[in-house]
Amino acid sequence: MKIDLVSIFPQYFTALDLSLLGKAAETGLVHARVHDLRQWTHDRHRSVDDTPYGGGAGMVMMPQVWGEALDTLIHDAPHSNDSDRSEAVRTVLAIPTPSGSPLTQAKAADLATADHLIIACGRYEGIDQRIGDHYRERGLEVYEYSIGDYVLNGGEVAALVLVEAVTRLLEGFMGNPDSIVEESHSDGLLEYPAYTKPRSWRELDVPAVLLSGDHAAIARWRRNRALERTAKRRPDMIASLALDTLDSADRMTLARVGVLLTDTGTHHLEIRAARAEEAALIARLAARTFPDACPPELPAEAMNVFITDHLNEDTFAAHIANPEDQIFVAIVDGELSGYCLVRTGETAIDADMIRPGKIDAGDAYLSKCYVDTPWRGTGLAGALLERSIEYAAAHTQAPRIVVGTHRSNFRAQKFYRKHGFVKKGRRIFTVAGIPNHDVVLVRDLTTFAASEKD
Repeated sequence: MKIDLVSIFPQYFTALDLSLLGKAAETGLVHARVHDLRQWTHDRHRSVDDTPYGGGAGMVMMPQVWGEALDTLIHDAPHSNDSDRSEAVRTVLAIPTPSGSPLTQAKAADLATADHLIIACGRYEGIDQRIGDHYRERGLEVYEYSIGDYVLNGGEVAALVLVEAVTRLLEGFMGNPDSIVEESHSDGLLEYPAYTKPRSWRELDVPAVLLSGDHAAIARWRRNRALERTAKRRPDMIASLALDTLDSADRMTLARVGVLLTDTGTHHLEIRAARAEEAALIARLAARTFPDACPPELPAEAMNVFITDHLNEDTFAAHIANPEDQIFVAIVDGELSGYCLVRTGETAIDADMIRPGKIDAGDAYLSKCYVDTPWRGTGLAGALLERSIEYAAAHTQAPRIVVGTHRSNFRAQKFYRKHGFVKKGRRIFTVAGIPNHDVVLVRDLTTFAASEKD
């Protein structure tokens, strides 16, 4: 790639001789030339600027000086190697300016396919607008760009940024090309945090998963941290992600940091303990969602009786008031959209569920975990479930948490298995006098600590 940089401070670009960029120049991968704009002036003061039309502070760089400089460099543009030497290959005129479009990784990758990059470094109030307009009209590709929402004294810093962002993507530039694949912006996310020796520094330890040798777990951990970091620091990037690039684990990770991504955009999620005044809202949500967990053969009349007797406002108010119970609610864009009930204490586990050594009276019981229809598949249910499990692990002495779901509800069973539950038995769950056969699943809470908290 041929690069021409034009500035009134050519000494600014001594950095081009350093590091990998300097090596790329030595090998011929990159051919960079620096030009002093003043060599195209014709007055004894070597003037490059004048006062702005219309008044105002500062000076504007004159088009006639830039025009001569750019005409010279464009004439020197490389040509294709085919028989038609008059057919120029891709030349781009890049003009750094605070009013330009943001420089992105995708744009850097696009510019890495160019053969000739000319960077015009403005100063003062910038370059006369007719420079960009003129060369566009001549058919030249003109790229006015910004490296951030701030103003610098000149375009030289932004020019160096562009050169480094583009050239490092050239084939053969990086010693290890894989290092480009996993870095920030390569997949629309910020990069995950990195660690090296020593394992412990100033009482800060390297996350245990990175020392495990479990490559799948490490990949998942890194992906989760990248998603979390991007959601917190660059929510605009999360909003731009394509839905088909996210799996269920990705969606849950985003949900756990308060972001739901759907085809209608991003939505704010808050998961917190239920409040006393929300008992009626939870009851109405329970009435909508409970039938979805029931087998198709269960009569609607039986479901309605169960909802009236066990999922009413008074029942949920009692759970909220009971110190041995904990209801977590999911609030999406200000609306209650999911809930999860964790029961602890000696009466949490029904006697017919106890399997000595597998399920005991001291275990916690996940009584209900339901999400409203519009938010299923967004990661909300997983985030709500994990928040409830974290509570049970941190605030109780329970060695396990237990849940029951109908044996025909394969969707729910798959969901719980993905969250570490394993089948430990069966039970009869009566709905309005009608026996239903449930599968009982259990998750160990004693090993919850390390991998979950890293």
